[in-house]
Amino acid sequence: MKKYVVALLSAAVVGLGPTAIAQQSVPEIPFDADINFLKLPAGMNLGEASGIAVNSKGDIAVFTRSNSASGPAYGATASQILLFDKTGKFLREVGKGLYAWSYAHTVRFDKDDNLWAVDKGSDMIVRFNPQDRVTMVFGRKKEASDKAEPWERVTPPRAPVPGQFRQPTDVAWDTEGNIYISDGYINSRVAKFTKDGDWVASLGEPGGGKLGNLNTPHTISYDAKGNIYVGDRGNRRIQVIDPKTNQFVREIKIDVPLPSDAHPWMGAQPTVEQGAAQSGAPWALCVTPPNAQGQQFLFSSDAYPGRVYKLSLDGKVLGVLGESGKQLKQFGWIHEIACPAENVLYVAELLNWRVQKLLLHPR
Repeated sequence: MKKYVVALLSAAVVGLGPTAIAQQSVPEIPFDADINFLKLPAGMNLGEASGIAVNSKGDIAVFTRSNSASGPAYGATASQILLFDKTGKFLREVGKGLYAWSYAHTVRFDKDDNLWAVDKGSDMIVRFNPQDRVTMVFGRKKEASDKAEPWERVTPPRAPVPGQFRQPTDVAWDTEGNIYISDGYINSRVAKFTKDGDWVASLGEPGGGKLGNLNTPHTISYDAKGNIYVGDRGNRRIQVIDPKTNQFVREIKIDVPLPSDAHPWMGAQPTVEQGAAQSGAPWALCVTPPNAQGQQFLFSSDAYPGRVYKLSLDGKVLGVLGESGKQLKQFGWIHEIACPAENVLYVAELLNWRVQKLLLHPR
């Protein structure tokens, strides 16, 4: 079994300040993969698989950048939710032709099996009940009757507006049902709402360094205690929000050395410095349900070297798996992970236009 040595794993914890965990041996987790698990209808292919989620019945929702023949906001529409049962059988399309569809980003099920879709292109977040009816909407896209065009990125960035989004990325919930939306590419903050959809607060601001500064919060998840884990991709770290105080209380950095044979999915081989700046940057996060012992685990993925990392909730790296590439058990930019169990993962890949079901075999 391969071993990776963690050079340094930082965890800034409330009251303790930055701490360094000593070098540790990180095993490579053996796993099996299935790229033919989902049974698509004849003649249908996935586009870029940007989102994946699993509900309490085992049904699987895939948010795919397909459907490009229909009308534009400022480009061809690239959002489509496809629903499959636990055996991979195709069930139906959810929200066909919805006004919010523009550019798919992520999809999540909440504890009541409501399906939430986050559309980066329309700046909208939509909740469907289990009967596929829209029951809650956040944000509003630019009107086609006005000057509908992408958000302009300016320096310094414009202040965020309560209730408005600029390229949102993901959604999570605490134990009270409060809603956290990572408002990612332009605003670089987390928007918090009550369970009824009322505005609460804007958490974080653009920047780096200190806790609460965010640079492209790309993914967000939560544990059984309601702690919110924010994948601060541009700062190469995961930040944790205490839902009771709305404060960023600690950070987790994944520092597992690159394997000597690491290569990108596309483009030139990065320099050592460029590779180190990408490795461990969280593209996708998920937290497993509590196991029989009440333990939960955090999974995170990066684009280069294309690995999935298993962590304890306090930030210790427990294992790694996978690499970048186009073959089975290789990954092309994992954009979302669903982890219904500690050793069962579903990963949605942008560049390989597919979903892989992974069965882990930790030793």
